[in-house]
Amino acid sequence: MNVTEVPVTNIGRGSRPTVDPRLDGEGSVQVEQDNQVKIGTAKVFAIYGKGGIGKSTTSSNLSAAFSKMGKRVLQIGCDPKHDSTFTLTKKMLPTVIDILETVNFHAEELRPEDFVFEGYGGVMCVEAGGPPAGTGCGGYVVGQTVKLLKEHHLLEDTDVVIFDVLGDVVCGGFAAPLQHAERAMIVTANDFDSIFAMNRIVQAIGAKAKNYRVRLGGVIANRSAGTDQIDKYNERTGLKLAAHLPDLDAIRRSRLKKCTIFEMESTPEIEAVQKEYLRLAASMWVGPEPLPSVPLKDREIFDLLGFD
Repeated sequence: MNVTEVPVTNIGRGSRPTVDPRLDGEGSVQVEQDNQVKIGTAKVFAIYGKGGIGKSTTSSNLSAAFSKMGKRVLQIGCDPKHDSTFTLTKKMLPTVIDILETVNFHAEELRPEDFVFEGYGGVMCVEAGGPPAGTGCGGYVVGQTVKLLKEHHLLEDTDVVIFDVLGDVVCGGFAAPLQHAERAMIVTANDFDSIFAMNRIVQAIGAKAKNYRVRLGGVIANRSAGTDQIDKYNERTGLKLAAHLPDLDAIRRSRLKKCTIFEMESTPEIEAVQKEYLRLAASMWVGPEPLPSVPLKDREIFDLLGFD
């Protein structure tokens, strides 16, 4: 029997899936987001990349850099590990979903101090969390988090919002931050697996760009001595390198010390990394030109990078 897949939406607990008449990208199956919930005038960035590539470290240091520019920053961690912001706050924060569960999902009973915490440099930190493994969808979690922030007027006095998004999962749920972001930045390393994951993320951003304002803003090379493989991929697809962060032990140690790179004891190497983060933040604030990147087929990536 032939089965035709249609876009469906889950609207929360106990809700029945409904058919969404508007395709959100080609052939995608999405969690419905409330299109009335807008972040507002803040510049919104979504940080993506392969799992373990250093997105949380990059996001937190970027938030710190924006704060040093005098910007009011909100960082939203979108990972069940809820460790996106612990270098900013020095602790593991409770997640929005965990807190909502304590009040039986009656959001009106929550106060901002229940789920928003101040970190280094005045950065406001939120951990969205995620559904229990194998159940629910991360898109619902992101949607509820933005809705809560909006209801409590926490986005009105924010200049920059950074979504730090789980791994290289580009299903409809974890692509949900792209519905709010102006630019998506991809963190990658100079290796095949990281670039393969980046290519999948490029596909997801291209699908979202059909119906939302999000566009690719550039590539952040992380934990990489060189960028020759990234450069090969960028040249073929139209992407550009936005920043290059070397594989320094000081960066790893900063996370172990639960602090941002700006709180580490100054050395020439650390100062160079701090300057790169400040340069990247300044360029993101001005607004990177949108990159109309064309992703490669899997076979093309193997041919491009796999047989040196």
